[in-house]
Amino acid sequence: MVVWLLRRRKSEMGLCGGRSIVSSCRAVVLPRFGGPEVFQVRDDVSVPDLKPQQVLVRTRAVSINPLDSRMREGYGRSLFQALLPLVMGRDISGEVAAVGSSVHSLTVGQQVFGSLHPTAIRGTYSDFAILPQDQLALKPPQLSHYEASAIPFAALTAWRALNATAKILEGQRVLVIGGGGAVGFSAIQLAVSAGCHVSTTCGSQSVGRALEAGAEQAVDYTTQDCETAIKGHFDAVLDTIGVQETERIGIQLLKRGGHYMTLQGETAKLADIYGLAVGIPMATAILLKKQMQYRYSHGIEYSWTYMRADAEGLDEIRRLSEIGKFRIPVEKTFPIAQVREAHEAKDKGKVPGKVVLEFD
Repeated sequence: MVVWLLRRRKSEMGLCGGRSIVSSCRAVVLPRFGGPEVFQVRDDVSVPDLKPQQVLVRTRAVSINPLDSRMREGYGRSLFQALLPLVMGRDISGEVAAVGSSVHSLTVGQQVFGSLHPTAIRGTYSDFAILPQDQLALKPPQLSHYEASAIPFAALTAWRALNATAKILEGQRVLVIGGGGAVGFSAIQLAVSAGCHVSTTCGSQSVGRALEAGAEQAVDYTTQDCETAIKGHFDAVLDTIGVQETERIGIQLLKRGGHYMTLQGETAKLADIYGLAVGIPMATAILLKKQMQYRYSHGIEYSWTYMRADAEGLDEIRRLSEIGKFRIPVEKTFPIAQVREAHEAKDKGKVPGKVVLEFD
């Protein structure tokens, strides 16, 4: 395979012929777990060879997800410890720079956005990132790269819960606990677009945005008692907070046959504590016990839900974005060279909304 040799600051890439890849580029590297100060921006991080189903993307923007911060601190160390140093990041928006030999859905020069699976080894905080073709879609043309990069991971997390797990239908009632965050706000919009009646809990600063997105009720948990303020019962509850109290409320508000889904599964945490060989079976046993308990006591389905790449879901999210029915507001952008400052701002709550890193 012919190789593109690239310098970071060149605006032109020299293609010698055939499908090629970058040999090295600038990337944000995590050499050890810790706070934002552990990040290193390196100019000569190697780029793996493209596999047949993969796409090389010239990165224009990436968003910071809570998972990025948790991974930086050591979440998932049972999987990633032996692979340090890591390139961080999941979301991306950019341009197709090269494609693998079996890629026919995308071509060089197209504007794309997408997101890697949570367990992907090499992330997107890099001038050039590699993603499977089914984890990318054409970027909605009316969105900038920084706007598009804020969408995929959060939206696909909500999509999996509502469409793959709960299989929501038009006319059903959906409750989103924590509608102010990116996943919760995504779930509100996806459920409304599916024709569902949506209620949510959120902070006071998010009430207006949730109602504008189509929620029929937005309960301010800082001033109201959610349990008494929310009326009726629901076909599906997505709990993005996942503490004992929100789980109790969510379960109580479900109809028989409904689905309770939480983002706070225990698989990674237990694997980190006890190792993969013990932690994963332990987590599976805990989940099965809860599923049987709630099925017997309340007649409902209980699930831990995670982001999973979904080509159909990403395409629908793109379609909704194009027609103005889906968005995730970006609160602040930082240049990639200020990745430490960006993570620190998120860690300390200085920026409550979505933060995006932009590439020059």
